[in-house]
Amino acid sequence: MALAERLTALKVERAKTPGWYPDGGGLYLQVTEGTKGAVNKSWLYRFTLGGKTHAMGLGPLALYGLAEARAMALDARRLRHQGIDPIEHRRAARAQKMLDDAKAMTFRQCAEAYINSHRPRWRNARHAAQWPSTLDDYAYSIIGALPVQAIDTALVCKVLQQHIKRGEIGGPFWQVRSETAARLRARIENVLDWARARGYRAGENPARWRGHLDKLLPARPKLRRHHAALPYAELPGFLVELREREGIAARALEFLILTAARAGEVLGMRWFEVNLAEAIWTVPAMRMKAGREHRVPLSPRALAILEDMPTSGDAFVFPGGKEGKPLSNTAIWEVLQVMDRGITAHGFRATFKTWASERTSFQNEIVEQALAHTVGTAVERAYRRGDMFDKRRRLMDAWATFCTTETTAHGKVVSLQGR
Repeated sequence: MALAERLTALKVERAKTPGWYPDGGGLYLQVTEGTKGAVNKSWLYRFTLGGKTHAMGLGPLALYGLAEARAMALDARRLRHQGIDPIEHRRAARAQKMLDDAKAMTFRQCAEAYINSHRPRWRNARHAAQWPSTLDDYAYSIIGALPVQAIDTALVCKVLQQHIKRGEIGGPFWQVRSETAARLRARIENVLDWARARGYRAGENPARWRGHLDKLLPARPKLRRHHAALPYAELPGFLVELREREGIAARALEFLILTAARAGEVLGMRWFEVNLAEAIWTVPAMRMKAGREHRVPLSPRALAILEDMPTSGDAFVFPGGKEGKPLSNTAIWEVLQVMDRGITAHGFRATFKTWASERTSFQNEIVEQALAHTVGTAVERAYRRGDMFDKRRRLMDAWATFCTTETTAHGKVVSLQGR
């Protein structure tokens, strides 16, 4: 039997007295007093479920006419007939829509939110800078604008296997720059885990390595246990060749050798860390591996390199190609590749250590301090408050002298300072 319909468009228009006007089947026009003598009209659907009576608002008359209100009431009655509370059903649908909208958040938005939330915990400034840099260089152009929910295994592999060039070498990112690609994979995995925890995506992480990508991508070459280093006897000749090369990367590498510093410390170096008058470079604790401030005495040649670089407030001492960014590890790597010695930048620290042990009488503790290594037990460090700076200055001056001299085949010692 058809439901009795008691309202008409005219009755709806003329209803002025506050109250409920039934239309049948649980649909009512609700009239309430408004401001300044006006009245408000809206639609209600009343129903009983589980022995309790409920009222469900369907919206104002200004948005939904009589025919539309009847259609919405019919949908609600059908749900009730199936034992479903139409109010709870609508609430769940709204929640799902909000979730779907949230899942439309792009990978780049998620990555930036992840970086901002984790940056305070990253004490290494260079590490914090590398996160957005690697994502910007290799990931955003492929997956940055896509909804984070849409990132799947095929897209992750597309990022890791994109064709890139490194100097004269070209090929898949995963093979040409395996170390950087591995770090990027881990960063994508972290971002996707964060997105899942926040409810922006569901399902397994397509950037997971073990038991997933390790079945799809070739294994990376095993890293050498030790960084390839140059024998110290060959260093003066190497520096002669290096000084003949132009460019910021060559000067940064020479500075790295003279200070026995790590590449990250040199490349992240800013002018406010340098005191040219006192020949001291102070590396902030947040940029040091051990998390402690480290003062580096600068030899005359190290100072000369800095004096040739353009100074600008808190800018990087060795700027990169992009404005406001530091020189990259790649630039140093390319210099070493061209010089074709099969060595690494980090290996020069081993060269320094070997030279100091075999050719000088400086105590090992002083050498270790120069390398910014943690020396002694926690108790010993608690009682040793100094950093042996004056002794380290004599050590680094001796190192610079060795680096800038060369013994000829006839036994003659030649200064390389001006060469």
